[in-house]
Amino acid sequence: MRRCALVLSISLATACGGGAESYDVVIANGRVVDPETGFFEIADIGISDGTIVEISTGPLDGTRVIDASGHIVAPGFIDLHEHGNEEIAYGLMVRDGVTTALELEVGTGDVDAWYESRAGGEYVNHGVSVGHVQVRMDVLEDPGTGLVPVGVGGSEAATPEQLDQMEARIRRGLDRGAVAVGFGSAYTPGATMSEIQRMFGVAAEYGAPVHIHMRSGVAGLDSTIAAAGAVGAPLHVVHVNSSAGAAIDEFLAAIQAARDAGQDVTTETYPYGAGMTEITSALYDDWASWPDDRFSRLQLVSTGERLDRASFGAAREAGGYVISHGRTEEMTAAAVASPLTMIASDGFMVEGRGHPRTSGTYAKVLGRYVREEGLLSLEEAVAKMTIQPARRLESRAPVFARKGRLQEGMDADVTVFDPETVIDRASYMDAGIPSEGIPYVLVGGQVVVDGGELTGARPGRAVRAPVR
Repeated sequence: MRRCALVLSISLATACGGGAESYDVVIANGRVVDPETGFFEIADIGISDGTIVEISTGPLDGTRVIDASGHIVAPGFIDLHEHGNEEIAYGLMVRDGVTTALELEVGTGDVDAWYESRAGGEYVNHGVSVGHVQVRMDVLEDPGTGLVPVGVGGSEAATPEQLDQMEARIRRGLDRGAVAVGFGSAYTPGATMSEIQRMFGVAAEYGAPVHIHMRSGVAGLDSTIAAAGAVGAPLHVVHVNSSAGAAIDEFLAAIQAARDAGQDVTTETYPYGAGMTEITSALYDDWASWPDDRFSRLQLVSTGERLDRASFGAAREAGGYVISHGRTEEMTAAAVASPLTMIASDGFMVEGRGHPRTSGTYAKVLGRYVREEGLLSLEEAVAKMTIQPARRLESRAPVFARKGRLQEGMDADVTVFDPETVIDRASYMDAGIPSEGIPYVLVGGQVVVDGGELTGARPGRAVRAPVR
């Protein structure tokens, strides 16, 4: 970074923006925050050919100059956990400041096909894991339904031959550049922990992190940490708030203990008290034994209706998605505030409807938990959204060494937000309302959000581990 106060060998004219060079885009007069170096000053950023070329505390010239006065200029947010891999969801995510959206929990069974289907460009950069759930369904010849395939493939034990096939398919996905290996042991009750550990071992051979929606309860967390530790797999526990519920303090303490013991374990949270999943998932297989009052916690995504025993049974027969209410604000705040958690949305939309976390996760953290409640400093929140997820992935996918930072030579993925007005607007009844206070987002140096509106540019490209 070039600073007028620290000229060193750079001429004063160049350091203060007096040179003749003109950039494709200049973001001027904003407070630039780089979570890696701690830089937090008013500066101009000069961008050309998709790269941050210069950061100067003096003025820079550009073909397009964006005046960011009074705004924060941050690295584009990296969402480690989303499922909204289509235009409507990507469009909402980028207006929430996300520049890289990653499907790492469920993943895919065919890495090449997943990337090829997006080769024309998207609003955001995008990447995927090879997913144990989908691989397991394929091997057990169960097509499943919905986002998380459900059916006999989730509940049956695998034979030795099927385990060999699963391992081969996961290796194939990693060879083809999958960013990670995704797991949903909560959705595959037939998968033993020895099966999970064996597949963890494949990931460990490749240095790939395992992103897992684990079976609920502290016992599920302990067994997952033990399985990853036994084979040396980098472990990422998805949505710790959702998996932990009222036991959030115990969960975080267990993760901290594993880290203190030298194990590579990380986690994430989204800032809402309700989750969302398929009504036919294994999570609800015991619904017949529930007390009557539990059903009212569930809200049908398609209509917004709160369910009872009869309507739940009918909806489960028909299929679809439900929002599950139940966690307190204290639980949510504990997860958001923890220094262990990154921010990730777990967002997706279904026929224009969904969960507000798709549209508002990042703005809600910045607006409510930073500005209104002071639960986090602005720098802490930005780090949870940028440098921390980049570091989680960069050893497996070196492309992330150029993301999550605002430094000369880094990729020009940039989010500009107003710290005084940024806030989420989406609700459980209408998840498609974009966030406010994020007027500009650049992906690969191109302006995708301009004055809060989509420009139509689709510069987002594949982020992928090296392909063998």
